[in-house]
Amino acid sequence: MGPGNCSELPGVQHSPGAPPALALPPPPPLLLQPLWDRVRAWDALTGSPFFPVAFSITAYLSFCLPFALLDALGPWAPALRRYKIHPGFRPSARQLLPCVARTLYQHAVLVLPATLLHGARAPAPAPAPAVPQLVGHVVLGLLLFDAEVFAWHVLHHRVPWLYRSFHKVHHQNAAAFALATQYMSAWELFSLGFFDLANVTLLGCHPLTVLVFHLVNIWLSVESHSGYDFPWSTHRLVPFGWYGGVVHHDLHHSRPNCNFAPYFTHWDKMMGTLQSAPLAKKREK
Repeated sequence: MGPGNCSELPGVQHSPGAPPALALPPPPPLLLQPLWDRVRAWDALTGSPFFPVAFSITAYLSFCLPFALLDALGPWAPALRRYKIHPGFRPSARQLLPCVARTLYQHAVLVLPATLLHGARAPAPAPAPAVPQLVGHVVLGLLLFDAEVFAWHVLHHRVPWLYRSFHKVHHQNAAAFALATQYMSAWELFSLGFFDLANVTLLGCHPLTVLVFHLVNIWLSVESHSGYDFPWSTHRLVPFGWYGGVVHHDLHHSRPNCNFAPYFTHWDKMMGTLQSAPLAKKREK
């Protein structure tokens, strides 16, 4: 190999009439690509206009089920009471059945027709997002959703007509439980759904990020209504009291003039509506 013979150098490409160029190594495979490939393999399902409704209902009821089972086991497992915010409360069938019925009815007569009107849309063939991008979009989406719902929530408590007409339905259960999460008026369901979809559109989220965001949002909503304060509950995992979680939102159901933000605490702190519940309160054993 003589000097100046670039064609013999490893990693160097040379073509007649063009300057030599270094051959760049291929980009590393995306960590989420196998998952995205699996989702795209189900194009016939995920591209169906029925998919968003089935996805929402399945995720919601699946997240509610463990808490409903814990409530049912309560009389035979007294140790569970130490994790309940209201140890003596257990939702009755007269409370549970209307919650399930309202959720199914509203998704059938409101959400499904809107989805059918929107039409089917198969997932885009774009590569999977990088993990930091996905996490960043999910966190930003939750922060936007938190701000929007805080403003909506305050308005519907401060204006008596709005409260009586639309938001009072959600407050019929003073002690929250998981299946009461979506026990709400059609207008409230539409508003929350609009915020949810508008944020992922505004942020230009990848379809896989949209699915993850919806799952996280549904889980956090159910957890904040569950009535259970476990050592692994989200508000205990997020530092500095930034996330209110179940103890924050449960207090709102018993004292409706405080804790309007669904998840985080900064808006209530700034507006003077934050009331803290003790994280390590003494529980019935």
